[in-house]
Amino acid sequence: MRDEYQEFQRRDAEILSIGPENQEAFRRYWETEHIPFPGLADPTHRVAKLYRQQIKLTGFGRMPATLLVDKQGRIRFQHFGDSMKDIPPNEQLLALLDALNAEASAEEKGDAPGQ
Repeated sequence: MRDEYQEFQRRDAEILSIGPENQEAFRRYWETEHIPFPGLADPTHRVAKLYRQQIKLTGFGRMPATLLVDKQGRIRFQHFGDSMKDIPPNEQLLALLDALNAEASAEEKGDAPGQ
């Protein structure tokens, strides 16, 4: 996502990464890895619990979760990974954003189904 951040921005999307580290560890990682999008330290798992992100107590920690939330705050896509590598590819997320943007554009023009 870091490498294609501009593609997400071009689609009027923002990426927010939420992690279990404390604020200082999170900040250091963001600086070291040159992450261009915002990150949120969530060491108490408060946000992770709100979005039902799985935590495996067998040493793996939080499993990846990917959610697309629209501007009205509705979850439009969610994927909960079974392993640390189980993350949807950027191409899939960008295509979903294209579809959501087309849907929103059609609704604004009154072309949405049922109108």
